[in-house]
Amino acid sequence: MHLCAVLFCVLWSAVRAENSDDYELMYVNLDNEIDNGLHPTEDPTPCDCRREPSEWDKLFIMLEDSQMRESMLLQATDGLLRGELRALRAELGRLAGSPARPCAPAAPAEARLAPALDELLQASRDAGRRLARLEGAGAQRPEEAGGALGAVLEELRRTREDLRAVQGWAARRWLPAGCETAILFPMRSKKIFGSVHPATPVKLESFSACIWVKATDVLNKTILFSYGTKRNPYEIQLYLSYQAMVLVVGGEENRLAADTLTSLGKWTHLCSTWNSEKGRVSLWVNGGLVATTVGLAAGHIVPEGGILQIGQEKNGCCVGGGFDETLAFSGRLTGFNIWDRVLSNEEIRETGGAESCHIRGNVVGWGVTEIQPHGGAQYVS
Repeated sequence: MHLCAVLFCVLWSAVRAENSDDYELMYVNLDNEIDNGLHPTEDPTPCDCRREPSEWDKLFIMLEDSQMRESMLLQATDGLLRGELRALRAELGRLAGSPARPCAPAAPAEARLAPALDELLQASRDAGRRLARLEGAGAQRPEEAGGALGAVLEELRRTREDLRAVQGWAARRWLPAGCETAILFPMRSKKIFGSVHPATPVKLESFSACIWVKATDVLNKTILFSYGTKRNPYEIQLYLSYQAMVLVVGGEENRLAADTLTSLGKWTHLCSTWNSEKGRVSLWVNGGLVATTVGLAAGHIVPEGGILQIGQEKNGCCVGGGFDETLAFSGRLTGFNIWDRVLSNEEIRETGGAESCHIRGNVVGWGVTEIQPHGGAQYVS
């Protein structure tokens, strides 16, 4: 029994020694393959290298998100500002081009628009400074640009209002009271005048006549408009005599004169009224009554069949001939209207108001009645 146990122990030790040698040999051979640059045929099991982000990683992620939002806000703000700047530059361009035509140095009277140009240039400089501030605001950070955006838009609104005011003022200097056209008489000449062709016969027992005038020069008698027949060339005349305005009805002996504040190169609105019943005559300048009288050509009736013209007087000869150069008008006329009645004081003031060129007479209506320029006179707008 003991002998059997001893033999079993010897055999078991021998088997273990043999297995141990094979196990060590396997690792020796594996080490040799690695040392020789060989790799095992099977891929090792991949490891999961992901790990929980640290506090620094989270901070960097938040900064990246903040930069993205900042870029989006800057783009939106930049787009809005660029749109406003384009609109303002377009408006400045239109405004800068508008008064350029009437301010041509070729016309001496237009040199009097220099104050208008000065105001316009000053407004342009102010707008330029505002544009510079707007462009600078676009480069600010979102939190700064957001706070300045309201002020920028308010500045834009004020700039537009200033530009519109200057534009309106310059337009009034060029053409008054909503008028779109005028007739230019470039020089004093016996060949330059305008013939008026009313649609109805001119037979008047009373009338009101109004006209806008911008004279280049005035002599002793500078005709604004006249109506005459072959028998009497002086049925109706309205003319300037240096600083006075004169109305003639029925003949040169029937006249009313009034000193006026008419200035050369400046638009002035003139009106005259007359009725046959009492011979009451009144003269108005810029909506204000400057002279009135009664008994002037009382009972007279202005006959039909005569010739009506502006810038000259008809003195009994053919159309286009027999004119006196010293009587010719030079400058601009617009808003010429005649009514077959005496207008009220309020109506007279309205004819010289902000929209007077849209008020038209029933005998001659500016923009409706045919008025033909001759000899170099021309319509301007």
